[in-house]
This record gives sequence, C-alpha cells and structure tokens, in this order.
Amino acid sequence: MARILLGLVCIAFVAMGCDEPRDPVASATISGPITVLDGDTIEIGATRIRLFGIDAVEHDQTCRNQDGTVWACGDWVTQQARAQFQGRNGRCEPTGDVTYGRIVARCTVGGTDMQRALVDQGMAFAYRRYSSDYVGDERTAAAQKRGIWAGTVQKPEEFRAASKTSGCRIKGNVSASGNIYHLPGSDHYARTRINTARGERWFCSVAEAEQAGWRAARG
Repeated sequence: MARILLGLVCIAFVAMGCDEPRDPVASATISGPITVLDGDTIEIGATRIRLFGIDAVEHDQTCRNQDGTVWACGDWVTQQARAQFQGRNGRCEPTGDVTYGRIVARCTVGGTDMQRALVDQGMAFAYRRYSSDYVGDERTAAAQKRGIWAGTVQKPEEFRAASKTSGCRIKGNVSASGNIYHLPGSDHYARTRINTARGERWFCSVAEAEQAGWRAARG
C-alpha cells in the first residue's frame, strides 16, 4: 500500500520530480581523521566510506611481476594507502549512495583528490561502471607501469566474482596438457582465465579438484 501511495504522489507531482528519500546521513559532509581499511575503503569516526569512482585490488589479491613472480599486491596497496592517509584529516562529500553499508563519497586530503592520487600511483583502477573521472589517470599509470601495473593484475571485480561461491578460488583449467588446477599464488594463477563453456570450473578444495579428475599444476 505504501508503494502505491508513493506512486500516486509521484504522478501528482511529476512536474516537480519525485525521488525516493535518501538517508540524510549519506548526504552530509563527513570530515575528520582517516582510518584506512583497504585501497578504496576508509573510516572517519564511526562512518565507513567507499571511495567514489575507483576500485582497488582486494586485500588478499595477488599480482604477478614481469619476471613471473607472484606478489601480494592487495596487501601492498593497503599498506601504501595507510602510509599516505592514515590519521590525516579528510573531507568527504557523499554522492547520496550507500553500498554494503558504506557511504559512497568523494574524499580529499589537504585539498588533494584522494581517489585520483590512488589511481595515479597505480594503486587502484578507475571504476568505469560508475564514473569516467579517473580513466585518464589509470591509463597514465598503466603506461608508466606504476604500482600494480608493473606486471599482470586481475580486475578486482573479476577477482570478487571468482571468490563469491563460498570462497571457491581454485581454478580448474582445461589445457592441451589435460585438466589442471591452479592454487591462489601459484605460478600461472593470475593469468589463468576460467571459461565454463569449455568445461573449466572453480573448486573449493584440492580434494574436490582431484576427485573430479584435475591434477595440480607444476610450479
């Protein structure tokens, strides 16, 4: 009934426009000392904030250097962000959106665009799904091989999608050498892509992979 009444009100006042009310907390300026949680999430006081327009690698995500070695790029990004912003006074202007309990906002520190700084230093992707503001900064960082761009890096949204199913992150690859599984952090894990149309799949444990007929990758 409430939705019907809201719809009638919207029709009656269509000339004026009608939006569902937003949480007032998600629209007020937030300022104070920053606590960095990861590459794109901070806290100011008791308010958790998701930085607008960027997407950082996840804390447990790994990348690969040009020489093929695996490194903990997610942890590196978190530590670098803390070194630069932890404890400093930030000013955040909410967009009015809330995602997973986090207020989405554009934040500055000492007048510097925090989002742009992270992307420019190769610590985050421009989140094209929501904004094109930092695409140029990402391209420059990638061209100059800064931070995560020094080697191979998986898009954070792809990494999250792969991890959604109860943490099933073992990659079951079908190759010319047979059915091979790759563990997170192994030599070919980051560059292996799973194509379910080819019979490839994700496994939740080594036992599950081996029972299905997959063998461990060498290295």
